[in-house]
Amino acid sequence: MKFVALSGSLRARSLNTAVVRTVADLCLPPVSMTVYEGLGELPFFNQDVESECPPPEVMAFRALLASADAVLISSPEYAHGTSGVLKNGLEWVVGGGELVDKPVAVVTASPSMTGGDRAQAWVKETLEVMGAHVLPESLPIPLAGAKIADGRVHDEATLGALKDVLAAMARAAKEQGSEA
Repeated sequence: MKFVALSGSLRARSLNTAVVRTVADLCLPPVSMTVYEGLGELPFFNQDVESECPPPEVMAFRALLASADAVLISSPEYAHGTSGVLKNGLEWVVGGGELVDKPVAVVTASPSMTGGDRAQAWVKETLEVMGAHVLPESLPIPLAGAKIADGRVHDEATLGALKDVLAAMARAAKEQGSEA
């Protein structure tokens, strides 16, 4: 199974990027995970450009998502929503349908007590409108700064919860594959 993970943060020491890297490390065969790091390279969404000829970086992003059996999105919370860069990336795939019926897990890692729950709700709603199969095992990670060091999650309870998210992704991808 091929999974794709993306972080909605461009920060070098992002908590959410640490989450996607950790989840990629947790994958065991037959699951592999590609961490997409090109959100910051996507141009601003423009429907005229999308209709005429999407740029190569957009087409590569769409192809990667289309080839995935499941997707993990880890989002920061900014002003009670997600980041502009993640919203922009999602806008580029609305018209292509790469996430329609695809299992998607949403994780939000935040230094706050709420774990980025508002961003998680926002991202889930957006994905549902796009037709994605948003997994109920999605996970907020509160006080994430204390659970992450050296670019990886080290908190045992959080690692266990992330393993549960991966297992849910694998189950959903398997079920999706058997329906095809």
